This record gives sequence, C-alpha cells and structure tokens, in this order.
Amino acid sequence: MTLTFNRELKFSYGRVSVLTPMIRRVVAQNPNAFTFKGTGTYIIGRGEVAVIDPGPLDEEHVAALLHALKGETVTHILITHTHRDHSPATRLLQPETDAPTYGYGPHGGDSALPAVEEGGDYDFRPDITVKDGDVIEGKDWTVEAVHTPGHTSNHLCFSFREESTLFSGDQVMGWSTTVVSQPDGDMADYMASLEKLLQRDEDVYWPTHGACIENPKEYVTNLLAHRHGREDQIAACLADGKGTIESMVDTMYVGLDPRLYNGAKRSVQSHLIHMIETGRVVSNGSTGLDAVYSLAG
Repeated sequence: MTLTFNRELKFSYGRVSVLTPMIRRVVAQNPNAFTFKGTGTYIIGRGEVAVIDPGPLDEEHVAALLHALKGETVTHILITHTHRDHSPATRLLQPETDAPTYGYGPHGGDSALPAVEEGGDYDFRPDITVKDGDVIEGKDWTVEAVHTPGHTSNHLCFSFREESTLFSGDQVMGWSTTVVSQPDGDMADYMASLEKLLQRDEDVYWPTHGACIENPKEYVTNLLAHRHGREDQIAACLADGKGTIESMVDTMYVGLDPRLYNGAKRSVQSHLIHMIETGRVVSNGSTGLDAVYSLAG
C-alpha cells in the first residue's frame, strides 16, 4: 500500500507561516531523516496565545518564535511529547514568557539506554499535568487533550475546537509513517491510538512534521492498513525462514535510506513484540534486536 501525503497550503513571511486566521507555525532549522524539514512549532490564537511544541534547544529557533510573538502574550505552552526535537526549547521560551507548561508527564523509558530518533528529553516535567479529555482554555480558543500513547507513552494530540483541527504531534505525521520503538514506544498502544483517532471528527490535522492532512479519516485508515501490512510482511519473512530482524528489514525495506536503518529495525522489533503478545509469533527467549523469531505453532 502506498501512503499519499498532502500538499501544504499556506503563506509565509520571514520564518512564520500563517496557516489559518488562528494558527501560525514557525519551523525549526533542524531537518534530518526523522524530522523532515524540521520541527513545526504552532501558535494558536491572537493576542493571548498558546504555543505547541517549542522545539529543540536552539536559540535561533526560539528567537524566531519570539519575533513572531512580538506584541503578544504567551499564556500556555503545550507539549505533545518529550522527544528532544519537541520539548527542550521550553527551557528557553519559558523565562521569556512566564507561561506554564502543559503535558501528560515526564518521558518514559530508561535514560541510560541508547537514544532513539532524537532521543528523550528526560529533564522535562510539566507544570500542569494533563490527562485524556482535559480541556484547556485560553482567550478565544479551546483545546482538548487526547492521549495517544504508542510513539511515546506520554504522547498527546490537541484538538483545537474553534477550527475543528487536531494537532497530531508525531502520532500522525504529514510526510512519513511514525517510528514506534521500544522501550517507551509500543505498537499495540500506537495502533489502538490510531483506532481512537478514527472515532473523532476533526476536519484537518496539523502534524509537527510535514504538511496539513486534509482527509484525516482516510489517512488514518491507511496508516492502520500499512501497519497491518507490515505484520503480514513479517509473517511472510518468518514463513520463509528469515528469523532475524536484520534479515526482515533487508527484505521489507528495499532501497531504504541508510540513516533510517536502525529506526526500521526498531519498528520491526515493536511489530514482533505485538505479534508475540497476540499469539502469532514466538522468540528464542528474548525480544531484543538480536533475537531469533518464528511463527507460533
């Protein structure tokens, strides 16, 4: 199955993109194989505003963001999750604004383990802890928190009620599928979160990376089909005697950008763990990257 990513509609001045009358975006200059063109920091409202995902610990990005906010007051800083391309700039933005941070909680997993993607921001602690369904109100705007674990255990999307818009963080991206990696990522949770989003009725999604998603139900349905297709591919590899993650990745990801190879291995690992949990696969006693897997029964 081929996923189709939508073209972005906007106009820009300087580093600021005006997306709708109530939504602006400033993109950090941190493009790479995982962030696409960079982390998109969103501003919602006018005059008294919220900032979603301040971005990486980058003085230039925060300076561009503060320039975009000149003459306005930041009343809320909302964090979708705590990867280092999303939350660390809070440490630079907050002293300039005195705005409290809102998030699900600290980063999960073990800080001693090797970094996945951009790595975890283990220093972040929200000033105000937000749970699923909580409503955050500002001047002329209202946001509902939607807990969507899977990419990370503390991942939130934010539903902007006034414009029927979901800020989808990294749960649903506008340029690529999402990496789901142990130990904090969980494939069963990720797929359940996609099912959860299918029950919602927002008209458009704005992801942190990539363009606007204008047909979200179809798009999320395709993401789920893609994940099920990956598990079908894994089952076919196992049936063909390919029991290591490396052999599966080499078969399933022909022509893969070498920079994404480790991410692909971790994604396959997460799928295998999900398939073990659902009784379809067994391993040689481990679920690590070097384990040997086979079909159950």
